[in-house]
Amino acid sequence: MNFIKDIAALEALYGTPGEASLIKVTPALTPAYRAWIERSRFCVLSTMGAGGTDGSPRGDVDPVVTIQDDKTLLMPDWRGNQRLDTLRNIVENGHISLMFMVAGSNTVMRVNGTAKLTADASICEQFEQKTRHPKTVIVITISEVYSQCARAVMRAGLWTTGDQSDGLPSVGDMLKEITDGGFDGAIYDAEWPERARNSMW
Repeated sequence: MNFIKDIAALEALYGTPGEASLIKVTPALTPAYRAWIERSRFCVLSTMGAGGTDGSPRGDVDPVVTIQDDKTLLMPDWRGNQRLDTLRNIVENGHISLMFMVAGSNTVMRVNGTAKLTADASICEQFEQKTRHPKTVIVITISEVYSQCARAVMRAGLWTTGDQSDGLPSVGDMLKEITDGGFDGAIYDAEWPERARNSMW
């Protein structure tokens, strides 16, 4: 297998980007970009640290980020699996990328920038769900923001092909397989819905 090893060869293969793909990039939120991100309740947050890269899904019943100003987003870190992969990377490196999605839209909004963590009560208390507050808030400084070409979502039929999850292995199945049967996946799957409901925040 031959690999492309320099940028000139890559650019020669793909040609010149279209005008729209170049002018869409802005260093801060525009009114249209702001309106779009304010509607998003789900995004993928990518980070990089000493141990490598990490991509983390982030979702909320409200908008997944709060816009503090045209250069700053606030993302509450709600309860997860406690591995802290994303948070460790932010402390170590700080460079982040986000992909915001809105159910039913083929557009994906992308943000690149840097992030820091704060546990300041004055910030964490701005976010509340069922009397609970996040332990930390991710403070994101935007370097660039732009809309992503819709072709990937259209090709996947992400919002139009219906439920395709029938027959997929459950998380319990995966854990049982990884441990050669040493983990009781059936009990894990049976208990998960109630555990999730009681620990969402």
